[in-house]
Amino acid sequence: MIGQIVSSKAGRDKNYFMVVVKEDDGYIYVCDGKERPLERPKRKNAKHLRFTNTVLGVDSFKTNKSLRKAIAVFKDRSLKEEP
Repeated sequence: MIGQIVSSKAGRDKNYFMVVVKEDDGYIYVCDGKERPLERPKRKNAKHLRFTNTVLGVDSFKTNKSLRKAIAVFKDRSLKEEP
C-alpha cells in the first residue's frame, strides 16, 4: 500500500490527494509534499481515505519536490479522463 495515491474523505484536508508513506497499528501516514511534507506525515484512519488504483514508484516520493510533481501529474491525468 505504500506509494498509493489516496484522497481524504473527511477533515480539513478533504478531497486533497496525498501519498501513503507508512502504515502502523491500523493507521496510515500520508504526505502531499507541501502542507504535509515527508518530515511530518499526517496520521489518518483508513476509513477516512478514498483509495485510487495508482501506486507511485519509490523514486517518486523521495523528496517533497518529487512528491508534489507526481501528485500534480496524477491530478492532470485524472482531470483529462473526466468528461
